[in-house]
Amino acid sequence: MLQKIKRLSMQRWGWALVVLSCLGLLGTALYFQYGLNMQPCIKCIYVRSAFAAVLVAGLLGLLAPKMALLRLTALLGMLAGSIFGINQAYQLLNIEQLLAEGGFFSCSLFAEFPSWMPLDKWLPAVFEPTGSCGDTSWQFLGESMAFWSAVSLWGYAAVASVLLLAQFARISDNPYRD
Repeated sequence: MLQKIKRLSMQRWGWALVVLSCLGLLGTALYFQYGLNMQPCIKCIYVRSAFAAVLVAGLLGLLAPKMALLRLTALLGMLAGSIFGINQAYQLLNIEQLLAEGGFFSCSLFAEFPSWMPLDKWLPAVFEPTGSCGDTSWQFLGESMAFWSAVSLWGYAAVASVLLLAQFARISDNPYRD
């Protein structure tokens, strides 16, 4: 079973699916921002940057899926980006719950990206926070955007974890063994 999963990770179509799904989710976020005028808060921007990290990891995997080092780097990047995004989405869910209970919270107005990768300076139209935390004006099936972002990122993390586990399987060229 792990051999089959490992073979899947060595094909471009799986990596293309990761890239296309991330592009779709990032495109949706930009539609919400510019089409529906829903301004992203700092946590939303961090979740968006996590999706961008998964996108970059997917592009890396798409580049040369048969090269073990590149594939492992892409899977680790996908897992790291997903975990970071899940953490940020859960923080935003906690903020939303606090505000729904009548509490008060104020989040930072400025992004704190590393100095070597100031995404908010490089692409301010995508990564600059312009809203306040806790806005739940959009909901789907009774859940906020933070919840659905966490669900999506959990999906990426699960896929990356299974694929990482499969990388330890040895693929046999023996046609009688499977």
